[in-house]
Formats: sequence, structure tokens, C-alpha cells
Amino acid sequence: MDCPLCNSDGGELIYRHPLFRVIDAREALYPGFLRLVWKTHVQEFSQLPPEQRTLCMSAVVLLEEFVLQQFKPDKVNLATLGNVVPHLHWHVIPRFTDDAHFPAPVWAAARPEARLSPRQQRILDTQFTWFAQLNERLKAQFG
Repeated sequence: MDCPLCNSDGGELIYRHPLFRVIDAREALYPGFLRLVWKTHVQEFSQLPPEQRTLCMSAVVLLEEFVLQQFKPDKVNLATLGNVVPHLHWHVIPRFTDDAHFPAPVWAAARPEARLSPRQQRILDTQFTWFAQLNERLKAQFG
């Protein structure tokens, strides 16, 4: 199968569980942009058994809570699209009123003067600290 999320982590690995992984998506204008990637190749959330859906959503909620507490964004965007890569994954994106696209989606055209906001720069500058903190929180919750 030629699926980029089956063939690689898809970003900087923060945590690996037997059923999913959490990565930093390495989006230049969006430090702290996280993805939860399901291990097995399924396209739709509804294809997971009920107990795995519960696990997946518990992990997504943990990620959203972490982003809210750690980064203090103005908004968190949650998305599972899969139009380009049809492998189940969730985007957890801290949004700031002064980010490159706000209030538009991060996939829209960036404003011409797009650059990191001071709050986004702080996320980037402290990434090794919060990577470790997030890893510990995920391990405490999911093993």
C-alpha cells in the first residue's frame, strides 16, 4: 500500500501507543500543530470498533486539553479530513487571532505578511519541553 501514514510516522514522533501515535506535524506557520494518526489503515472514524472510537476520542480530547492549557490559544481547531491522505488521522491545531490565516482555515491562502506570532514563536522555542510534557501526559493516561 502506498500510504504515507502507513509508511512513516508522518511528522516528529511525540508518543506511540499500540493503536495510534501522536506527532508534531511540522507545519512551519503552526508550531504545536498535532496529529493523532491511527495505526491501522482505515479511512473513516466509523470503521473503528466502538471501543477503539472511545479510545481515539479520549486521546483527541487529551490533546485538545493539553493545547488549551499549554499554549493558551484563542481557539483550537479539530479536524479529520483525509481527502489528500485517506488514512484516519485527527488534526489538533492551536489558533491565534494573529496567526497567518485567522479566522480562515489553516489550509486557506496565508496572508501576504504571514509569519509566526509572538505566541507561536514561544511554542516553537519551547518545543522540546512541551514534547516531553505531552509524552508524559499521554503515557500516564494510555500507558
